[in-house]
Parts: sequence; structure tokens; C-alpha cells
Amino acid sequence: MSSIDHSKRSFLARSAALSGVLFLGGISPLALAKNSDKKAFKISKLLSFQSIPHSTRDAVTIAEGYSAEVLISWGDGLFADSAKFHSDGSNTAADQQRQFGDSNDGMSLFEINNDRLLLVVNHESPNAQYLHKHGGELVTSGEDTLKSQASVGISVVELQRSQQGWRVNTASKYNRRLTANTPMSISGPAKGHAQLVTKEDASGSVVKGTFANCSNGQTPWGTYLTCEENFDDMFGYSSQAGDKITDEMALYGVAEKSQYGWEKFDSRFDLAKNPNEFNRFGWVVEIDPFDPTSTPIKRTALGRFKHENAAVQLAKNGKMVVYMGDDERGEFIYKFVSDERYKEGDDRHNRQLLDHGTLYVAVFDGGKKPHTGSGKWLPLVFGQNGLTPKNGFHSQADICIHTRKAARIVGGTDMDRPEWVAVNPKTGQVFCTLTNNNKRGSDKLPVNAANPREKNLYGQIIRWREQGDDHTALSFSWDMFLIAGNPNLYPPSDPRHGSSNITKALSFNSPDGLAFDRDGRIWFETDGKYSNTGDYLGQGNNQMFVGDPETGEIRRFMTGPKSCELTGICWTPDDKTMLVNVQHPGEAGDSTFPNNSPRPRSSVMMIRKNDGGTIGS
Repeated sequence: MSSIDHSKRSFLARSAALSGVLFLGGISPLALAKNSDKKAFKISKLLSFQSIPHSTRDAVTIAEGYSAEVLISWGDGLFADSAKFHSDGSNTAADQQRQFGDSNDGMSLFEINNDRLLLVVNHESPNAQYLHKHGGELVTSGEDTLKSQASVGISVVELQRSQQGWRVNTASKYNRRLTANTPMSISGPAKGHAQLVTKEDASGSVVKGTFANCSNGQTPWGTYLTCEENFDDMFGYSSQAGDKITDEMALYGVAEKSQYGWEKFDSRFDLAKNPNEFNRFGWVVEIDPFDPTSTPIKRTALGRFKHENAAVQLAKNGKMVVYMGDDERGEFIYKFVSDERYKEGDDRHNRQLLDHGTLYVAVFDGGKKPHTGSGKWLPLVFGQNGLTPKNGFHSQADICIHTRKAARIVGGTDMDRPEWVAVNPKTGQVFCTLTNNNKRGSDKLPVNAANPREKNLYGQIIRWREQGDDHTALSFSWDMFLIAGNPNLYPPSDPRHGSSNITKALSFNSPDGLAFDRDGRIWFETDGKYSNTGDYLGQGNNQMFVGDPETGEIRRFMTGPKSCELTGICWTPDDKTMLVNVQHPGEAGDSTFPNNSPRPRSSVMMIRKNDGGTIGS
């Protein structure tokens, strides 16, 4: 059995497990609890561990019966000749190109054989205050810029089984770094479009690099999807912007000065000189982890926005469906449906599926009961629903490049920062974390059925079931799995209290990372405020929960060190090891994680059950 074949079998087995079980079970629709410390659900058969309390410690804490250790950290070598990490920040750009990147986020595992795996990890952004020896937020030289650009992108690294667990193999032929300067190709409707043409690339089909890589997806043909999110952070103007920021640019968050200062030393990121370079980012990028010589491909048919992740699902009719969220206040949830059907074993055919299909935006309508309703998918197709030359669209490529504008014109429902999307392998229900939206309730963003709270500080998790359990369907029913809040501060009558499965002991804000294990448990992580004061009193550091989708019960499984985000979730094929990322510990200057260093390091944590059993069982 080849490694890719095994990956396909695992994907197809999960898809085949879907059944048409009752959609609205347990506590749905979620009502505010009459007593915030009493459970409003029946006892879960899925959750076997005891919930742990919130934490403000500078350490990873884990549920009893489990252990967590660092697998790999920012700056660790990926190759036998990689330079060692220097805690004084003196590693060079050339060093960083052969070291594990910074701010690890979404990730996936691919099986080579029973004892060898490929781990593919996103690196979202530079932690500038720790990356550079000078400790500044902005680059101060061309060398700084190259090092910053080498800290982002993707790491591919082989893991080998040992008696102590999985370990990095720096001698592997598969190990690879992809950075902000790695050559990539552009495919799909926008390939060759005039707005993708630059001085360096007259064809509009070749681009250097990927960055702002948030979460990910995994295809049944054994490839990895990385998602470009806050790409605008890397672009700025070397001179006064004036009226050079177009409405289309503003819609994606462009500012005169970038967050990292790359435009000062790399003209590619200077919008005064290369405005079209901006349009070459904000895509889903497909990578073959088994071929380190392969060229990654930006799949433009999936639309251009601040992609959080790409949840890939095989529909009943064999078409590929990709669910996606656009992580910004007032943006949208999308899905893509391929034109052609998946053909098992035909990789040449399957690797074209994401170039041809229909992109849809979701509309959430309210129902008779609060926090429930119906919905529909509106196609983003040239010539339909106002996507015409009159409104600035002259082709499907225009829609792909300016997807946010298209979604507004057709009437998609603006959401409270759609983050990760995941499909329950047992039921086919689709879940999406809506992390927060402190602008909700303004004139531009009035409350709506799916986003019902003004100044939403805490977020919610929405779920839907496609009509007929068909992921290509154009209508669905929805409800809330949970509405986060703080019962430590607010009574049940206050919307900020949260839904009935939120208690004083299980209070949190800003759900973000999201995944299902094989048994149907929902695992979600937080990326929110960790002050533990004011509106966030009693919530502690960012954390990971496990829930039962049927009963609605949740339990806290893990907490992270100070001022980090917990993100990224994947399991080994035997489900006995889980990997979770600790991202940007100490961003507030208060952590020495993981090894008591003055430069805290983003790290991949390896979690195992002490008795050697299945994670979560």
C-alpha cells in the first residue's frame, strides 16, 4: 500500500461514515440556562475524562490521564545540516530557511507507512519581537526582511515512530520549507488575468511565495491545502498612499504601512510600485507533500479572501465540496462544488477538480425559534445575481479575484468572523466557529438571526445540515451548537451569559480551531482575550475543549501558556497521538515557554494517553 493510497482510504472511510441521523438533538435549540451551573443535557457517552479548570500559568496543562510534550519548535532544524537555534536571535535568514518556521497554525499528517508520517504545518506570521536580534516590530534591513519572509509559509517534516513516541527525522528526503519566496503557480479562472500581471510575471501565472498561512485542508488524493489569511499585513506603501488605495484594496484591509515593514526593502510588497502583487495572495494553495520538487498551486476557483481553512468533503454523488470561512468581521461562509466527480486512483484527474466548479456564499435566515433557521447557497457566477459588467464584473475571473465584493452584491449573510469549518464524520453536519465581532450592532453590521448579539465579545459555534444530507444541496437547516459567554459576570437573562452548556467553570471566549475525531467528538480551541479580567474574568489562558455534538456537553481538555493561541489539531492514523500547536506564546512579553528561554517559541505539542489508548476514549 502506498502512502497516498492510505491517505485516500482514511478520507473515504470518514466520508462513507456519514448518515442521516437526527439533526437537532440534545440541547438544540440552545436556550439560556436557568441555572448557569446545572447541566441542560444528558450524560455524554463520548467524554470520558474530567474537565480541568482554567489556567493562567505559563505552561501547558492537560486532562488527567494524558501527557503532553514538545515535538518541534520554531527554529529547530529540519535537515541534518540545519543551524542550531540561537536564543539571542542571531540566526540568519539562511538559517531560518532550513529551520522549522514561526507561528505554527493548521497542520495535517500523511502516512508513509506504519512507522513513518509526514507532518505538514502552516506558519502564519513572524513574531517580530523575538525573531530579530534587535527585538523590534519592524524589519530594519534586507537581511531582516529575508529572515522574516523565511519564517512564514510551510514546513514539511518526516516523523518516525520510536519507543518514546514520534520523533523528527532530519535525514528524510521529504523535508522541505516553503516560504514567502518559493515559486508557485496560479491555476483556475483567474490565471493570466490582467490584475495578476506584474513586472516580474507578465503571464499572470507564476508567483513567489505564500504567507499568512492560517489553517488547512487535506484532499483524498493525498495533497495539502494551505490557506492564505491576513495577507494584507505584508503590504504597504513606500510613499504617501493618497488615493492609491482602491475600494477593492480597502475591502481587504490595506493600510499605508504594513505590519512588518517588508515594503521598505522588497519592492514586491510596495503597492506604490507593484499594486497587482496584492491580488496574487488570499488564495488556497495546494501542495504535494510527497514530492519535494513539486510546485505548489494557487487554486483561484476557490475564491480570494482571508481564508481560515478548507474543509474538504466527498459528496454522495462523488463531487468534491470545500467549505471555507473568511475570517474578518462581517464576512462570509462559502462552499465550492466541483464540476467533475472524484475518481479513486486517478490522481491526474483529481488534481484538476479544484479548478472547475461553482463557488457559493451562504445565507442564514431566521426560524420560528431563536438560534435556528433555514439557509441557502447563492452561486457566485458571472452574469447571475448582479455579477455583471454594470457592477464591475466582466468574467468569472473578476469574481474569483474580488470575491468579497461579489458576496455582498448577491446578498450573503455577514457573519461574526467565520473561522474554522469542520464536518462531523458521523452525521455530516457542518460546524463553523464564529469567533467574535465587537462591531456587531453598528449601522453597517446590524444583528441578524445567525449573529444575534451586539458587541459580540465571546463568539459562537453554528452548525447546519444540508438538505437530504447532500453536501452539494442548495439549502440547509441550521442551529447553534453553543453560544460562548461569561456566567461569572452575567445572569442567564443577559445574552452575554451564553447558552446552557456554558457554565461558570466552563467559561471562555473566541472559539477558533475546530476538528472532529473519528468517533464524532468535536474538539475546539480558543484564540481570544487572556487578560482574565473585566469581561474575561475567570476565563484564563487560551484553551482546548472537547464536546459531544449530540448532548451538547463540553469539557476543558487543555490550556496553553501565557498569551498564546492554541491552534491546529490532527491525529496519527491509530488515533493514539494528537498534535496541537502552541502559537506565539509570550506575545505580551510574559512567557518563557517551552524551555525557560527569553525568546518563547511556537511549538507543536504531542499528546498521548498514559495508558496508550485512543485519544478522547
